Amino acid sequence: MEEITLNNGGSNPGVKGFKGNTLQQLPVVDWLADLPETQLDTDLVEVQFKNTRKGYFVNSEHIAIEKGDMVAVEANPGHDIGVVTLMGRLVLSQIKKNRINMERYEVRKVYRRVKPVDIEKYEEAKAKEQATMIRARKIAKDMQLDMKIGDVEYQGDGSKAIFYYIADDRVDFRQLIKVFAEEFRVRIEMKQIGARQEAGRIGGIGPCGRELCCTTWMSNFVSVSTTAARYQDLSTNPLKLAGQCAKIKCCVNFEAPMYVDAQKDFPPKDIPLETVEGTYYFFKADVFKRQLTYSSDQNIPANLQVISVERAKEIMAVNRRGEKVMSLVVKEGESAAPIDYQNVVGQDSLTRFDKKHNNGGGRRHDHRGGRRGNGQQPNGHRSNYRNRREDSNE
Repeated sequence: MEEITLNNGGSNPGVKGFKGNTLQQLPVVDWLADLPETQLDTDLVEVQFKNTRKGYFVNSEHIAIEKGDMVAVEANPGHDIGVVTLMGRLVLSQIKKNRINMERYEVRKVYRRVKPVDIEKYEEAKAKEQATMIRARKIAKDMQLDMKIGDVEYQGDGSKAIFYYIADDRVDFRQLIKVFAEEFRVRIEMKQIGARQEAGRIGGIGPCGRELCCTTWMSNFVSVSTTAARYQDLSTNPLKLAGQCAKIKCCVNFEAPMYVDAQKDFPPKDIPLETVEGTYYFFKADVFKRQLTYSSDQNIPANLQVISVERAKEIMAVNRRGEKVMSLVVKEGESAAPIDYQNVVGQDSLTRFDKKHNNGGGRRHDHRGGRRGNGQQPNGHRSNYRNRREDSNE
């Protein structure tokens, strides 16, 4: 019987899908790797290069390759070296997810699995990247260009170099390309990257104590606005919202859809509530408890009142009729705030057994007729059993 070994489809493909590889900065979880039939759905494979650069190539010669193999692929000009990150049906899903029009996409070929001579050229080209980057930065500075050369990537055969740069405004680097071509004797390509890609390339530890998401698992960078923070009632202070890339943290977007969905039936925040006591303005919201806090002052928290979402909508309906309610929280059958906790013993005090129980206004007598304690009556005279008996005989 033929033995079948399943690929674990680990998040970091590396070599053969198990060992780490420095090329794979943004890992992809191949959750279909353990289904052999899915690998035959397409000849397209996803290959990743340095700095999360990916491309889709066709294995037209049906070369025996697996996820994690280093392969030589067609480039313009020459060939490049990359790591196979996805194969089979999941490649089609990624193409659809990234909205790539395959009719306009230039699909190139997978030449072969890398040979020792390919690895030798590849390592020789990569060894020049650091020195090239330092020299390129000096040239850009001498030309007084407002840009930063973030990284340099040499093609696998050393015939081309990609210069990754960061710039706030448009940069005219036509003259710079000519200088680079004369200096480094290779074909030059300039590629602008954003601050988020730069942070992912450098890496670091986030305020949560974990490695940056852009370095470990995020493969797509989307814009994050302060609107997502407002939906979650987060501080809009840029110092608190900004990450190491000086942009709003990507994680602000993670829970925003949940908050938006939970607030679909919330009343508008810009409509004040009119009561006989005065006008109340929206202050804050507890989304998942469905509670709204209103303040009697529009600018500062004053006389805060907590009411439910349903109560706020009811008051707004009354105000639209031109009427005012007596109070925000005063309503038959409704308290100022919902009770979150109720004592199972009936809200009794812990010191309820420490109280003294007096009978008859504190004039409890013992068998001698005297009051418990010092036996002294309020008028200063001692009462005894004989006197009470004489009174009863009379």
